[in-house]
Amino acid sequence: MIAIIPVAGAGTQLRPHTYTQPKSLIPVAGKPILGFIIDQLMEIGITEYVFVIGYLGEKIKDYIEQDYPNIKKKYVVQEVREGLGHAIWLTRNVIPKKSEVMIVLGDTVIDVNWKKFIALEGSALGVKKVTDPRKFGVVELNEDGTITKVIEKPSIPKSNMAIVGLYKIKEFDILLKSLDYNIQNNLRNNNEFYLTDGLQGMIQRGVNMQGFKVDNWYDCGQKEILLKTNALLLSKKKRRPALKKNLDNCIVIEPIHIGKNASLKNCIIGPNVTVGDDATIHDSIIKDSIIGSYTKLNNVILFNSIIGSDSVIWGSSQSLNIGDNTELDLR
Repeated sequence: MIAIIPVAGAGTQLRPHTYTQPKSLIPVAGKPILGFIIDQLMEIGITEYVFVIGYLGEKIKDYIEQDYPNIKKKYVVQEVREGLGHAIWLTRNVIPKKSEVMIVLGDTVIDVNWKKFIALEGSALGVKKVTDPRKFGVVELNEDGTITKVIEKPSIPKSNMAIVGLYKIKEFDILLKSLDYNIQNNLRNNNEFYLTDGLQGMIQRGVNMQGFKVDNWYDCGQKEILLKTNALLLSKKKRRPALKKNLDNCIVIEPIHIGKNASLKNCIIGPNVTVGDDATIHDSIIKDSIIGSYTKLNNVILFNSIIGSDSVIWGSSQSLNIGDNTELDLR
């Protein structure tokens, strides 16, 4: 099985961070989102990967080459973002015919029984009940879990089961045929080629597809969800004591992650805090936040905040959303 991971999005809702960093490389619990996804797929035995890159794609490629040099991988460039269906269609020349694929969105953290999901005999989509299905791709299901219809952001939903960005496609050739028909005939929705339209084309061509319920699902495209994901992954990590050499007169409230060579003095840190490598934090109180690498904080109280790398902050209590290479003086 081959994993396709689309990571071409611009991440506009996470600006200013995504001006300088792809959304999939923003760190949570001490590792980029993309790293958690690759680790999950490697654990279930997937060894071949196709990454669809675009915006800041070289940074994604550099990260994969450095941290995952031994996986078998290919890159496809989506130069113009024309939807997720278009991104998957672009892989048609690098994936052998009659391949089975797993599609996992590169900015989504999914809590699911991966072994059960990959062991399903046919094609399947990860789904979860949501309160407002109008915001999502939605599936309509029979009582046995078979999917009868797939539709993107329906104005009058007949189902509240949303697609969570996890797809196991046994008949990938048929999906490509369906997507190719839509693209060749310029069948767009909201000026995009939806993957959901391609999936619906598979159903119309007689492919059986089932819904597989996931436990939790976090689309890390917004600050609040990114912080919630950070807290969830920190809680699931194997606890290891913070290195005392990095802490001077500090109170630590687990769960936290403190990066390599970070230095903390006279601080209260936690819960749910990720501190990047080589960060320096003095005389501060930090909770429910992500602090980037090489960032310097002095005399601040931060909560529900994301601070990018190479930033410098002095000052007082705030809730901030600060991108890379920023300097603030809040004194």
